[in-house]
Amino acid sequence: MNTYKELDFYNINALLEEDEIMVRDQVRAWCEDRLMPIIAEHWEAGTFPNHIIPELGELGLLGPSIPEEYGGGGMNSVVYGLICQEIERVDSGIRSFASVQGSLVMYPIFTFGSEEQKKNYLPRLASGEIIGCFGLTEPDFGSDPGGMRSRCRRDGDDWILDGRKMWITNGTVSDIAIVWARDEDNQVQGFIVDCKKEGFSAPEQKHKWSLRCSVTSELVLEEVRVAEADRLPNTSGLKSPLMCLTQARYGIAWGAVGAAQACLFEALDYTQQRQIFDKPLASYQLTQQKLAEMATEITKAQLLVWRLGRMKDDGSMTPQQVSMAKRNNVKAALDIAREARTLLGANGITLEYHSGRHACNLETVLTYEGTHEIHTLIIGQAVTGLPAYR
Repeated sequence: MNTYKELDFYNINALLEEDEIMVRDQVRAWCEDRLMPIIAEHWEAGTFPNHIIPELGELGLLGPSIPEEYGGGGMNSVVYGLICQEIERVDSGIRSFASVQGSLVMYPIFTFGSEEQKKNYLPRLASGEIIGCFGLTEPDFGSDPGGMRSRCRRDGDDWILDGRKMWITNGTVSDIAIVWARDEDNQVQGFIVDCKKEGFSAPEQKHKWSLRCSVTSELVLEEVRVAEADRLPNTSGLKSPLMCLTQARYGIAWGAVGAAQACLFEALDYTQQRQIFDKPLASYQLTQQKLAEMATEITKAQLLVWRLGRMKDDGSMTPQQVSMAKRNNVKAALDIAREARTLLGANGITLEYHSGRHACNLETVLTYEGTHEIHTLIIGQAVTGLPAYR
């Protein structure tokens, strides 16, 4: 069963540069060789395959858009998107690991950090020598990050951090955490927190039935002392962490395309081989209707992210455009995964096949980095000029 066939109904390959196709195909081959054989076992066990982290770093898949002088790949946004697509063809949890490292840890250090912070952290994050996480969401504040209760206060040359963060990818296994908190003037500040600091803990959240190959944690900060040198000096209030979320959502929009492609081709292979009343299941009209809808939605999603990537690189992309791609593509991928599972019949609930696993994972992707409903309201405000959530 080959889940790495190509769907290019609108000849989107012709829109890609030669180097973009080359990187995509290299990542695809690595994913097929190194990830596909082990992913079902890790998903069932609820474990992350830690041994792949150095390989991700060696291949340049951690922070690929960060400039080469800081250890990144210096690649354009379409290449980064294609990397997310290929990793998520295997599993959303593995793509989440890479996305957090690049978009939510390396990006804020590169964008808001000092030169010393960039030189100290970015090369080690890019190689996978150290792992990072991003602490914004709180137990009572997910869709409304402006309500955050985490606090920071000056104490001489240091800062003291108190608060809790929830649903934090990589938290338990991280070496550093990008933590956002309000200061005594109610301004949002960002910090690079050493996870070995006294008062810092990151208990893992267990018993998940989604994103089981991703480590999800709570962050607890109790009087954690952080030096002024570890504060991100170039932040501008709540806008800064929201800029980070825009980067992550961009990668998610691409990743969802990969998950959808994997499900389509699994269903296509299965229905072409499965005999029902002495002919292939794929020969029936109801089956072809489902497959045609999947192919159409994937093609639309591909065009959305391709155009979004080009706008990102020329500097014209807006957060609202990212919201549209994230909202559309994740919902489409989830619908495709569920429909593919129906075509697999009872076999679809086993880990011998992958569509059911993708469907479970995509339930999380639909919610994190802005829920489907919140992105709906963001787009609605862009269209009408009227905010519906205030």
